Amino acid sequence: MKVTVSRHAHFNAAHRLHNPSWSMEQNDAAFGKCNNPHYHGHNYELIVSVTGPIQPETGYVMDMKELADLIEEHVEKKLDHKNLNEEVEIFKTRIPTAEWIAVTIWEWLRPHITNQLSLKVKLYETPRNFCEFSGPQE
Repeated sequence: MKVTVSRHAHFNAAHRLHNPSWSMEQNDAAFGKCNNPHYHGHNYELIVSVTGPIQPETGYVMDMKELADLIEEHVEKKLDHKNLNEEVEIFKTRIPTAEWIAVTIWEWLRPHITNQLSLKVKLYETPRNFCEFSGPQE
C-alpha cells in the first residue's frame, strides 16, 4: 500500500525569459512580455509530494516537519525574493521557466529524501499556469 503526502509552500521571485544566443526579435517572438529586460515577478505556489509506504513505527509516509524543513532550506532560502537570472547560479545557464524551476527544485530535494519514496514537484507560476515534474523517465 502506498500513500501520497504533500506540503504546500510559496516563494516570490523575479525572472526574465531570454535566450542569450538568440536575437532580440527571436526572444520577443518566443517569450513576448516575459522577455522584459527589467524582469517581472511571480508569487509562486509549490506543492511537494512524496509517495511511499506508511511506516509501521510512526504511521507516517514521511514526517511533514522534516519535509517542511527541507523545502525551507533547499528551496525557499535559495529562491524567495531573488532575481532568478542574476542571483541563482543554475539559472545563469537555464532559462528560468516554470518547467526548469520545477526540475531544479526536484534536483535540490531528491538527494535529501530516501529513495524508498517517489518525489513530485508541482509549481504554480500563476493560478492558471503550472507544471509538474516527477523525475527523469527511464
